[in-house]
Amino acid sequence: MNKILIIGSGGAGKSTFARQLSKILQIEVIHLDSLYWQAGWVEMPKPEWKRLLAELLMRDAWIMDGNYSGTLELRIEACDTIIFLDIAPLICLWRIFKRWARYRNQRRPDMAEGCLEKLSFEFIVWILNYRNRTRPKVIKVLQEKAVDKNVLWLRSTREVEKFLEGAKQA
Repeated sequence: MNKILIIGSGGAGKSTFARQLSKILQIEVIHLDSLYWQAGWVEMPKPEWKRLLAELLMRDAWIMDGNYSGTLELRIEACDTIIFLDIAPLICLWRIFKRWARYRNQRRPDMAEGCLEKLSFEFIVWILNYRNRTRPKVIKVLQEKAVDKNVLWLRSTREVEKFLEGAKQA
């Protein structure tokens, strides 16, 4: 495992998991949210985003967390391992509320400068609909594009903890 892609719903724990795995494997974490979003929650222009992502993907080793379905196939092609945190929507929603309460009006560690933590109705709806709307598309892409990749599907906090404990032992 040298190029690890971590995907899943908002609130699934991608960034936390990426940081923990980084400590174990001593591989740099790339938080896509901290690169894509510019101060004031302004999106990076698409051509610039794809160019930056192409540069990052060429590195020898990385742990990359984030969704961004428009570049998922590129990231799948470049990685050797995909970890899909497929956590129940209500757990994700609980985590999002906890994160919002902790970082409200502040920037969280995995976010770009000038992007203060916020919680919107649209984001809540996206999380609640992830399992029925986005998840099937992600699974389809994984089935079609990740056939030669090591795909790990972690469905609960317990499975995540068990995986990390196993990685420490390896």
